[in-house]
Amino acid sequence: MNTEKLRNIKTKYEELTRLVSLPETIADNRQWAKLAKEQSALAPIVEAYDRYAAALAEIEGAKRILSAEKDPEMQELAREEIEEKREFIGKITEELKVLLLPPDPDDDKDVILEVRAGAGGDEAGLFGYELLRMYRLFADSMRWKVEDIDAGLTELGGIKEAVVSIRGKGVYKKLKFESGVHRVQRVPTTETQGRVHTSTVTVAVLPEAEDVVVEINEKDLKIDTYRSSGAGGQHVNKTESAIRITHIPSGIVVQCQDGRSQIQNRERAMQVLKSKLYEATKTAAEKEYAGLRRSQVGTGDRSERIRTYNYPQGRVTDHRIGMTLYNLEGFLSGNLDGMLEALLLADQTARLEAEEK
Repeated sequence: MNTEKLRNIKTKYEELTRLVSLPETIADNRQWAKLAKEQSALAPIVEAYDRYAAALAEIEGAKRILSAEKDPEMQELAREEIEEKREFIGKITEELKVLLLPPDPDDDKDVILEVRAGAGGDEAGLFGYELLRMYRLFADSMRWKVEDIDAGLTELGGIKEAVVSIRGKGVYKKLKFESGVHRVQRVPTTETQGRVHTSTVTVAVLPEAEDVVVEINEKDLKIDTYRSSGAGGQHVNKTESAIRITHIPSGIVVQCQDGRSQIQNRERAMQVLKSKLYEATKTAAEKEYAGLRRSQVGTGDRSERIRTYNYPQGRVTDHRIGMTLYNLEGFLSGNLDGMLEALLLADQTARLEAEEK
């Protein structure tokens, strides 16, 4: 355990605590928010370190009692205290190792969530609709805000593709392992002979990029307007409020038709474009790091099959960590926490193993 690093973190935390209480800091909202956020991020480490240091001190105290006491009963109590605190230190040490891992700089970001039908025709579109509903329900349980950006519907009520933004505390940290190919096995409503079909849906979770992160040259953009084709009241098919933006250098195309005005749709489409460009840049920069999670949680690549939803057996299986839940209905109703926590733990374990090599 790097106790010097922990002491330095505690010193920094105490200094931040002093700074956020100063009148001049409180008067500057932006500066106060920045320092308070940094202080809040260090708080769990300091709290765990304090418990670690207290346990060490208690062991030393018990050792002194053991060497000074002649009473066998008191000596036995001291031995029990030492054993108990050593066990505690082992646990808190593992907790501190995880807390000291370099944080993902995107963990606190809002996300752009894309759901697209893959193989399976109409059945893929119908399942895509159910997956999007699942994420909406989970977002509701987390008190996050979901905002529609774009949607293409099928005649049977499924989705060809749908794009939403999700805003709230720790959204990307919770959802970042959802990117990939989701496979469904079930009997479609259109199947007359009761045969189980396999279809796929692609999910992409992109951290929203801020203006300071991604710079876009207007000369690199091709912007088209068209009439909205989805639900939208009096504006549907009457005004060309929908926006399609093509980023010529990368070939990335985004569109938005859910807003009421062309300006609003353009702003939303630009946010999606920035997030896609940010993700592309981030992926390229992390190629050497790509093997870090692969052993336990996979690469997160959109071409990777990450999960299977099996309706006949009522189960959902995540192939990256080998976890199976026999509560498919509850899972699709937004009860994702158990699976998401297991994925995060597997990622942390893989990172710890990489750090120790």
